[in-house]
Amino acid sequence: MKSTDPIQVTLFQIIKEKLPTNVSFVHEISELLGISYDSAYRRIRGEKELSLEELKILCQQYRISLDMLFSVESQNIIFNSLAIGEQGCSFIQWLTTILNEIKDIHSCRQKEIFYSAKDIPIFHFFEFPELFAFKVYFWNKVLFTAPGFEQEFFRFDMADKVLEVGRQILSTYNKIPTVELWNEETFNSLLRQLEFCHVCGYFADKADSLKILEKVEILVSHLQEQAKKGFRFMHGTVPEGIDGNYKLYCNEVLLGDNTIFILKDGRAKTFLTYNVINLLVTENSLLCNQVETSLRNLTKKSTLISSTSEKERHRFFNTLFQKIDDLRGRIQL
Repeated sequence: MKSTDPIQVTLFQIIKEKLPTNVSFVHEISELLGISYDSAYRRIRGEKELSLEELKILCQQYRISLDMLFSVESQNIIFNSLAIGEQGCSFIQWLTTILNEIKDIHSCRQKEIFYSAKDIPIFHFFEFPELFAFKVYFWNKVLFTAPGFEQEFFRFDMADKVLEVGRQILSTYNKIPTVELWNEETFNSLLRQLEFCHVCGYFADKADSLKILEKVEILVSHLQEQAKKGFRFMHGTVPEGIDGNYKLYCNEVLLGDNTIFILKDGRAKTFLTYNVINLLVTENSLLCNQVETSLRNLTKKSTLISSTSEKERHRFFNTLFQKIDDLRGRIQL
């Protein structure tokens, strides 16, 4: 890169936006590159060009795509992977990364989350320890086939060590303007997982599966109340929030995979799921623009059932309650 190259200036601007406000930008660059403050200042201002090695260090440290930096228009898109398992991170590391991302979004002046939900967004489970414990058990037992879970029965304390992180995520998520797109299938996967574990004998006591189903019913009731008020709030607390901060749409025909699109102070980021819970993350402008256009078009073809459309809201949630009653009857048999 040439001296005073605007690309280099842009790079440092992106890095600065990624850093917490209490961190000294110059000190961070100086320490990372092993140079003096004066040398760091010269690079930040574009007076001294970065070497290829320095560029590599900065991009790796702050997970900046060179395609994004140079605005290379191609069909190749670079993703960061946030995966749980043998070659990835632990579940607590996965949750902590999500928490840091949510905090970063909340710190921005302008922010919005679009969530196209093929499955119930994980945030909703953090309010109910029993449900979160079931999801953690199901993922480890069936999805990851984690060591030690082969003969393990479900226990309600399985998520206790990570629940606090989840609660912190939820508390922050509730304050961010959010659009969620659901349909009936969004809810069905949870019921299928619960019935599967019941039929396979993963519950030491049948009453445990019924207790979880009871919590599912409470979750749906709470979701219905949040949709009615148009903002999210913690279950069991006095409802407080900003009207219109939570928009829930129902689409009876179309809904793709779990896709999360984020806008924060003019910057866009997309999260795509794979293997149920793992995430591919990119800030590629071409893909983000495509995802945003697709999601906004999808909302236009969906029914807003939060704040307004009381009849449609009741119809949607009554269908979910009926599904719960049907499963309860099968379990009790």
